[in-house]
Amino acid sequence: MGEIAERDLFEVLEPPIQRIPFVFNSPHSGRSYPKSFLDQSRLDGHSIRRSEDHYVDELFQNATFLGAPMLLAHFPRAFLDVNREPYELDPRMFDGALPPHANIGSMRVAGGLGTIPRLVAENMEIYRGRVPVEDALARIETIYKPYHATLRKLIARTHVNFGLSVLIDCHSMPGNVHLPGSVQRPDFIVGDRYGTSAAAELSRTAVDLLQELGYSVTRNKPYAGGFITEHYGRPTRGLHALQIEINRALYVDETTLVRKPGFGALVADLTTFIASLARHVEDFGAYLPLAAE
Repeated sequence: MGEIAERDLFEVLEPPIQRIPFVFNSPHSGRSYPKSFLDQSRLDGHSIRRSEDHYVDELFQNATFLGAPMLLAHFPRAFLDVNREPYELDPRMFDGALPPHANIGSMRVAGGLGTIPRLVAENMEIYRGRVPVEDALARIETIYKPYHATLRKLIARTHVNFGLSVLIDCHSMPGNVHLPGSVQRPDFIVGDRYGTSAAAELSRTAVDLLQELGYSVTRNKPYAGGFITEHYGRPTRGLHALQIEINRALYVDETTLVRKPGFGALVADLTTFIASLARHVEDFGAYLPLAAE
């Protein structure tokens, strides 16, 4: 796409040998902004980054060292959001007619957060004017579809080799996120689409392990998981998907985007978490396909 060669749109970090039945995915940490996109935007180069999951790919970087592949986006979420259906599109954004199969009525489209987002955080409009519909459809064909094809292959390969697969979809959330009706601001949220995308025991173990590391953790509130978690989680078939949201206040200054001194300690804790969750699946994985709520 323009200034970004296809090979640089996303990449898979592969271990020499996959030793654990996990696949890690970081779809929102991309920070390579095409110049043509920035030229279309009314936002400056700093403001447009507010919807990034800042450095989440680095936080989970040791997953590969522990024996799991990791897919990560280089393109930014503001440019294309692969954690949506392929055609969640707002017709008011585009010059030209959308295809008839476009989902123009979803809540995410209404909120400005479709496959081609209209907004970044705090309701900041991205574009100066309308986007050519051909541009939007090209992003879907040349980035979205290859990205998901790659993710499907990683999950299928893992499932064939191990008899089950655990997808960890890696995200971050603004530091001011709190539970509905409460002032509590969780450090982590584990999402399993209310028990439908992963075995209940796996979700509970993920929560317990993070709490044992000293973090405040909630499950499914206020984030239960997006399209990726919902689409790829089929626990009765041994395909489990968890979304992990990390509070950005733990590791980054959200104004300057500078990593905080505790960044390395969080990486170490997440490495411990991954290793412990992998041991749990190794010890008890035989029942996971049957353990969905």
